[in-house]
Amino acid sequence: MYRLPTEAEWEFAARGGIFSNGYSYAGSKNLRQVGWYLENGQHQTNTVGLLQPNELGLYDMSGNVWEWCQDWWNYEYYEQCHQQGVVHNPKGPELGKVRVVRGGSWRYTFESGVSYRYGNIPSGCSYDLGLRLSRTAL
Repeated sequence: MYRLPTEAEWEFAARGGIFSNGYSYAGSKNLRQVGWYLENGQHQTNTVGLLQPNELGLYDMSGNVWEWCQDWWNYEYYEQCHQQGVVHNPKGPELGKVRVVRGGSWRYTFESGVSYRYGNIPSGCSYDLGLRLSRTAL
């Protein structure tokens, strides 16, 4: 079954999974090497795979387009999880009006780090908004 990743799954993958080198961006400490953003994105969505991948071989998880996650948006959610001791694969709030988007886009610079999170209404559409599907193990 294919689905949107949870926010925690998305971040784990963007950080390089168990092979993570702790970079600020998905695969590098230098955004220009791994992501399309305001300074190099040519004001458009770019072809995936032209820049360096992250440690898992995934391309464009920093910049290019924001990517939908299945979690509902809550600005304080991770802080609340940490306070409650939930630190492994939190599932996100049960209800909401806005979904999480991650990764940044070619229209921005500072939002492209692997830890940056934002929200968008589910009916939202934009030239810099896309998705990356996950597959549930059978």
